[in-house]
Amino acid sequence: MSSKKVFPAAFGGTVKVPGDKSISQRVAMLASLAEGTSKVTGYLNGEDARSTLAAMEQMGAKAEFRDDALYITGVAGELQQPDEPLSMGNSGTGTRLLAGIVAGAGIEASMVGDDSLSSRPMGRIRHPLELMGARIGLTGKRGTLPMMICGGNLKGTGYLLPMASAQVKSCVLLAGLFAEGKTTVVEPRPTRDHTEKLFQALDIPIEINGLEISIEGYGRSGPRFKARDFVVPGDFSSAAFWIVAAACRPGAELLIDNVGLNPRRTALLDVMKRMGADIEVTVTEEKGDPYGTIKVRGAKLKGTVIDGDEIPNLIDELPIISVAGALAVGQTEIRDAAELRVKESDRIAEMVKNLRLFGVEVEEKDDGMIVTGPATLKTPNVVIDSHGDHRIAMSMAVLNSFSDGPLTIDNVGCVDTSYPEFWQHMEQLGGRVE
Repeated sequence: MSSKKVFPAAFGGTVKVPGDKSISQRVAMLASLAEGTSKVTGYLNGEDARSTLAAMEQMGAKAEFRDDALYITGVAGELQQPDEPLSMGNSGTGTRLLAGIVAGAGIEASMVGDDSLSSRPMGRIRHPLELMGARIGLTGKRGTLPMMICGGNLKGTGYLLPMASAQVKSCVLLAGLFAEGKTTVVEPRPTRDHTEKLFQALDIPIEINGLEISIEGYGRSGPRFKARDFVVPGDFSSAAFWIVAAACRPGAELLIDNVGLNPRRTALLDVMKRMGADIEVTVTEEKGDPYGTIKVRGAKLKGTVIDGDEIPNLIDELPIISVAGALAVGQTEIRDAAELRVKESDRIAEMVKNLRLFGVEVEEKDDGMIVTGPATLKTPNVVIDSHGDHRIAMSMAVLNSFSDGPLTIDNVGCVDTSYPEFWQHMEQLGGRVE
């Protein structure tokens, strides 16, 4: 089991985070469905994105990394029957989105994952796919993997999402590409819209009317669109760790370059500004998914409340926001975030437990937590286990940078899921890692 020892440090400087995980996986799927070869610059070479790409190769796509780019040759909408189960590793995004494609493609495929992924709920995608005509079998306990999909002959449907989930929304829209007739998804709250933006970039007809998104299916023959070149911006969720690390330390200065600035992903910036952070954003490119630079200057922060419509657009950042709460003056309350309990780990329980180990006053709620700061942090004389959750591992590494001694974090191989260069970048920005 891999581990890292991290030491207190003040971070600052310039960093360029790796490609966006959510966008990389969507690009892998859509480029694999296209006719022709797509050049993808900035593709995340992390475990989740590699699992998704490998699954597309099992179904006939060709992929090659060459000259700092990824080249994907698609199947022109005609996926092949895979010979083996699609092994999705730890990727919930890859599994749920790809299930929509498999369901529409008229093939049979089994999807499996590691222990963590095999504990995450998949029933939320089974219902809409079965409404469209697919047959979905979940053989794990409590509606989990392994999943068997028998697809084809889908009919367009109207589906009101029972929860704000970009993964479920995207699953239904991707299945809708293969359906007869119109498929409409209605969201209860706005969620990240990378799938919709990629559809627009590929000239796939899509109609967006507030929280209602509709596409006209191509039918059982599958989608027909041409390959194109893609540029994947840096992952804002990876940048979030450095944003918080710098914002919480008065006098610190940090510049993050070429990072995605999709408004459906950057609610963390609004929260940090509300807490008193000095953050300056410059948008370099606005077409498709906008990207640019973020400049952070450390300041004394105050607590805030995070809830409601903000939650879907910073769900991945909530662990590191709880770290900011521990360092801010007053109470920081996270509400409406029960979804955290079914991520790679129960992120509410894990962050509450770990914050308390450092001496932070924190109250656990069913759908969040209340963190009272500023805490006088004391590094615990125990090893912290990430439980295979990359965001827990990275959040604890940042928290300990404000503490008083070295911390050992166990089971850190999971960081490769989204941010393989994290430990290297921590040292680059002034940290010490052993």
